Amino acid sequence: MAGILAWFWNERFWLPHNVTWADLKNTEEATFPQAEDLYLAFPLAFFIFMVRLVFERFIAKPCALGLNIQANGPQKAQPNAILEKVFTAITKHPDEKRLEGLSKQLDWDVRSIQRWFRQRRNQEKPSTLTRFCESMWRFTFYLYVFTYGVRFLKKTPWLWNTKQCWYNYPYQPLTPDLHYYYILELSFYWSLMFSQFTDIKRKDFVIMFLHHLATISLITFSYVNNMARVGTLVMCLHDAADALLEAAKMANYAKFQKLCDLMFVMFAIVFITTRLGIFPLWVLNTTLFESWEIVGPYPSWWVFNLLLLLIQVLNCFWSNLIIKIACKAISKGKVSKDDRSDIESSSDEEDSVLPAKNPHNPTTNTNGTSGTSGTNGYLTGGPCAEEH
Repeated sequence: MAGILAWFWNERFWLPHNVTWADLKNTEEATFPQAEDLYLAFPLAFFIFMVRLVFERFIAKPCALGLNIQANGPQKAQPNAILEKVFTAITKHPDEKRLEGLSKQLDWDVRSIQRWFRQRRNQEKPSTLTRFCESMWRFTFYLYVFTYGVRFLKKTPWLWNTKQCWYNYPYQPLTPDLHYYYILELSFYWSLMFSQFTDIKRKDFVIMFLHHLATISLITFSYVNNMARVGTLVMCLHDAADALLEAAKMANYAKFQKLCDLMFVMFAIVFITTRLGIFPLWVLNTTLFESWEIVGPYPSWWVFNLLLLLIQVLNCFWSNLIIKIACKAISKGKVSKDDRSDIESSSDEEDSVLPAKNPHNPTTNTNGTSGTSGTNGYLTGGPCAEEH
């Protein structure tokens, strides 16, 4: 074990040439980031999760009820023992051959069986009330942490001159404000990493998991090797649009369509400006070029920049989705849903299907939605809610 730890904490990987861990030990004159500080993130992540539960129950839920947001979920499928057995024991997405077999066995047409499976899948989705509470919690946290980040960075020299991130590196002291900012962000993303398995499931689950993992790795990397100054720029910049997205979701759930569209437009402008404009031209420029000029590359420098580039790839992926939604909004007059909808919806063709030949076939609404309008796809599963 000692050998593995010595290999993992190899100074030649983590630190610039001729710098050792002993050089970054805390003294009476200066405090530097220590790897063991990051252990604080785990109990704090649990605390944040508990605060979230209290917030959603005693603050967000009363607000939702005050806006007449009900706890009604998607419409439930008609009880059917045979289909239920197939759904729970075999598959939730039957293929064409199985659908035909079930059609003959039940004397239902194929479309009705497809509709039943869609409704059965959808009834496990959370209600609009649950979604509103989740969005309100994220909105509150993102607004707080972004506001804190702006107030903190306004007092720092590296906000206005990014070369200050690298002067005298890595012998840059750790201030209490910077330490708090880092641990708070890291704790929040650890809480998201764990709660992602219990939160609303979305189609980009893998992408978001990769995003959280990259974010945690970036925060950890930049703290351990004292790239904390540029790390604060990355965190604050990526927090800029998140509160607007959650605000748009809440407006959508409350059926305030005009407010929802306005919030989405503001979110899209801020997101694309910060992620595709400021981030590469400002942050990547300093991490790739200014740091090379002032400090020079070393192994963890390459890893840090590769993680930043991975974040930028994800930014491009999400920006593409946002642009598609914006184009649909222009053509339809309001924000419409995209491929990441939390609730599966049927096609127009299915909506116009004639009633099934058996009178006991389900005749429920084939939309499979919970009644929200406008942005109930994209904004209920926005690409950066937990995100950076």
